Amino acid sequence: MTDVRTAKTTTVTGLGLLAPKRRRPHPVLVVAGAAVLVIVLTYLLPPFRNYQLATVGAYLCVTAGLTVLTGLNGQLSLGHGALMATGAYTLALTQNRFLNLPLSFVVAVLATTAAGAVIGLAAARLRGPYLAGLTLAVATVVPSVTSTFDETFNSDQGLSVALDPPPETVPMEQWQAWLCWGAALIVVLLLALLVRGRFGRDLRAVRDDETAARLAGVDVARTQVLAFVVSAACAGVAGSLFAVLAQSVSPGAFPLTLSLFLLMAIVIGGLGSLFGALWGAVLLVALPALSQSVGESTGSQRLEGNLALVVFGVVLVVVMLAAPGGLASIRITNRLFGRNR
Repeated sequence: MTDVRTAKTTTVTGLGLLAPKRRRPHPVLVVAGAAVLVIVLTYLLPPFRNYQLATVGAYLCVTAGLTVLTGLNGQLSLGHGALMATGAYTLALTQNRFLNLPLSFVVAVLATTAAGAVIGLAAARLRGPYLAGLTLAVATVVPSVTSTFDETFNSDQGLSVALDPPPETVPMEQWQAWLCWGAALIVVLLLALLVRGRFGRDLRAVRDDETAARLAGVDVARTQVLAFVVSAACAGVAGSLFAVLAQSVSPGAFPLTLSLFLLMAIVIGGLGSLFGALWGAVLLVALPALSQSVGESTGSQRLEGNLALVVFGVVLVVVMLAAPGGLASIRITNRLFGRNR
């Protein structure tokens, strides 16, 4: 009798009916803690490390949006580098015209969102490799556009970005870190709140089974388009931040390999997890820096140019073998932050 009762309890617990539900920290508390940590770090780190910290924040915007699109909605995009370029060029053109950084940010995000809506409308009709092919075509079109409209985009030379200097008491790198992480934390907070509600449930339902989602009353096409629009807006924020970081924009800053790196980064970090997007952003800064150091030590320029992709590939294989769910699926990070699946 005891064995039967134990078996029943085990079965019910396995179904999650008696198991205690882990309470995750509210996104507002996590973002507030991250903001305090970033501010403290900017006072402790040297200028170059602050610049790297700012770059991580800029990458976090696009990896967070891409993990929502690919991880939660199941749409594969190989064109987010082009969306970042759209935001960067729009900010440069607007900033050089009006010298108003907040206005330039808004215009850049709106322009990228509009581009994402157009791509999303087409993407909603495509699946699998056809969708990947469409976004890949977008990634290859952007450089040709800058060459075609040479007078506007200055071709391969790119555009400089006119910026007012920060207050004299604040170093440039520290100001850049505050700006990038302020934007990144706002993006992450909005996404976290968004995927916790009905929109997040619709995203997962469409990803898991479109037919079942449609029968449950979910508008599949609208959900997919909205997912692409949200992700494109995040890419626009990231591109705008990169324009501010480099104070210039050129086609070489947004190559096709950038879109591949972004996709590999969210897979390594953990698809469907915003904390995994943070891991991916860190890797996007750390691994190329490591590859550059190795390339410089060997004295081979050819090795230095291709080593980053090799390192990403090796890390991807190792992580998928050790933790198929990505770095965010490791027990410690999973307990602290949970997964958004």
